[in-house]
Amino acid sequence: MQKEDHMIKNNEQPERQIIYGKNAVFEALSSEKEIDTLFVQKGATLGGMIDKAKKRGVVVKDASAEKLSAMCGTAKHGGVAAELCAAEYAELDDILAVSAEKGLPPFIIIADEIADPHNLGAIIRSAEAAGADGVVIPKRRSASLNSTVFKTSAGAAAWIKVARVANLVDTIKTLKKRGVWVYGMEADGDPYDKTDFTGGTAIVVGSEGFGLGRLVRESCDAVVSLPMNGKVNSLNASVSAGILMYEIVRQRSLKR
Repeated sequence: MQKEDHMIKNNEQPERQIIYGKNAVFEALSSEKEIDTLFVQKGATLGGMIDKAKKRGVVVKDASAEKLSAMCGTAKHGGVAAELCAAEYAELDDILAVSAEKGLPPFIIIADEIADPHNLGAIIRSAEAAGADGVVIPKRRSASLNSTVFKTSAGAAAWIKVARVANLVDTIKTLKKRGVWVYGMEADGDPYDKTDFTGGTAIVVGSEGFGLGRLVRESCDAVVSLPMNGKVNSLNASVSAGILMYEIVRQRSLKR
């Protein structure tokens, strides 16, 4: 992407960018454009376009003719549309390089299937404000860096690295090999304020309705929780994540 795409000010809100039509989408896939999602109508003849998208790591989703027409503003979409990313994705190594440049232990946020783009945007906003090195999201069953996430993050998605990975469990294993302790967030975990977050830390925020996936939870080093003293027994995922992020900030500031 060009430099001006990286330098989006916090009060600027990109519109959803949709490319449609077989020729236009094929050219976009052949170029260096950062494509978030390819939407395909069932039964559409697209040649090798789907394979091309998958080789590039683009998420491919089925869409009805009606949905494509609504997205594109016309029924002449050729059975295919592509949504461009509102910001570029990074690699996990790019995120780890941030902490190395700071000379500090890694501080990473992992979003486990956060499907609501407003929640993901809020998590990214809090992560950037707290000084986290980056955010990791899965390719499947997760909101992505679309315009809604970008807007909800108040532009923070332009300033913090977000990596989209094929397998969260493998990513967690990689982080652990790199000396990062991984903490899941669940209601039955250890008290968050009794846990030492001053070393290399990644916190895993579970999905809105189901919490942490079983394999993701089993891969964590430990599980931590926030106290629930009222009638409601849970918090919004982005609120919980923000509280824990600033506990990490607090502990690290005391250690300096």
